[in-house]
Formats: sequence, structure tokens, C-alpha cells
Amino acid sequence: MRVVFLGTGGYHPNERRHTASVLLPDAGVALDAGTGFFRVQNAIQSSTLDVFLTHAHLDHVCGLTFILVPLMRGDLERVRVFGTQDTLHAVRTHLLAQELFPVEPDFEWHILTGSIALPDNGKLTWISLEHPGGSVGFRLDWPGKSLAYITDTTAPGNYADFVHSVDVLIHECYFPDELDDWAQKTGHSSSSNVAKLAQAAQVKRLYLVHVDPQRPDSDPVGLNGIRAIFPETVLAEDLMEIEF
Repeated sequence: MRVVFLGTGGYHPNERRHTASVLLPDAGVALDAGTGFFRVQNAIQSSTLDVFLTHAHLDHVCGLTFILVPLMRGDLERVRVFGTQDTLHAVRTHLLAQELFPVEPDFEWHILTGSIALPDNGKLTWISLEHPGGSVGFRLDWPGKSLAYITDTTAPGNYADFVHSVDVLIHECYFPDELDDWAQKTGHSSSSNVAKLAQAAQVKRLYLVHVDPQRPDSDPVGLNGIRAIFPETVLAEDLMEIEF
């Protein structure tokens, strides 16, 4: 299964990173729709797209407005958007308010309830996370392979069992350890806590996303310290592709 990181930064884009979005192009599945979501139309290999939103903060949803033209052109035959009732209400009421975006895209809206079937005998499940305004995490399972996506929450949180043993854990890492107090204040995660969570959950590989946009350098999170705890760690970059 192929994964493309469309946006790996948090809060706002910078010259190196767009905001949160991950695409499984062959399955037609996207996790979040930040500013990197404009890249979907060039990367997707399916005529349908299912978008799963963790929450309604702008850096995770603003990209929904970017695919109006591909949808109207027929490049995408169907777009379904999944989220909690509160998330979908916020997106439809505010992001797609006529005063802000006068043509509402022809999306199908689905409130998250229970597990959701994915192509090729896959299944998506979700868990509520602690974050100001709320957030959810996702786990995607196929026979013999699995991936979890956790962002906008403070590690270690309540989800170690939920992500246990996944092949790939994509996890936010907004702050380095020296700014852990800011992680606690803002509902985000700091470096060592993410590494310890990955270690405790016995995941196979850890990919870090949603890093501080004020640090557009090659190591905003202290990778050496993270890898000392969990060696199989990669700082994801925009347009990076992996297989699992």
C-alpha cells in the first residue's frame, strides 16, 4: 500500500511544508485536508476520494475548497467527507459559508459511526483524542498491513492500545522537548513523548508530521534524541512516498 505525504507541517504553511494531509492514492483515501490537499489531483489513482477529517481546525480542512474544479470537471466522480458531527457542521457552516466560498462542492457528508469499509477488504476505525475543540485519530487495517494517523493531541494520551503493533504510525510532533510546556498548553506533542508512545505501542515504523512551521529546517524536533528511544523514526517531508 502506497502513502504520499501531501502536507507535513502544522498551523500554517511555510516554504518547506504545507499543512496536514496524507493520501493513499491507490485506495482513494485521504487523512485530513490542509493546504497540501491541492496536490491530490496529481497524485490520486482513483476516480473516487474518501476524506477523513480529524477535526475542523483550518490547517486540517481548508484544502477541501481546493478540489472544487477537479470534481466539477469530472476528474473525481465522487468525494465523500467523513468526520464527527461537530466537525462536519463547522466545515459546512463556516468554511463553506456562502460569504466565504459561494459554490458548495458536491460532497457526500458522512458522520463517523462505527468502523468504515475500505477498498481491498480494508477497515478504518477511529478514536476520540484530547485536543482543544476535540480531535479523532484513525487506524486503517488491511489483511497483513496497518497504519495509524494521530495528530493534534498530547502524547502519550489514551490511544496506545488503539495504535498497538501497526506497521506505520504517522504522529504529530509539533514541539521539541524543551518546549514540552507549550505542548501541554496547546494540546500538542513533544519529541520524547511521541517516541515513548511508539515504543510502548510496539509499532514498526514512526513518521513524524505536523511540525512547528516556525522551524522550516531539516530537524525541528531533535531526531537524534527521538531515535535514541525509538530508532525506526523518520521526519516526513512533503511529497515523500512510502510503502507498507
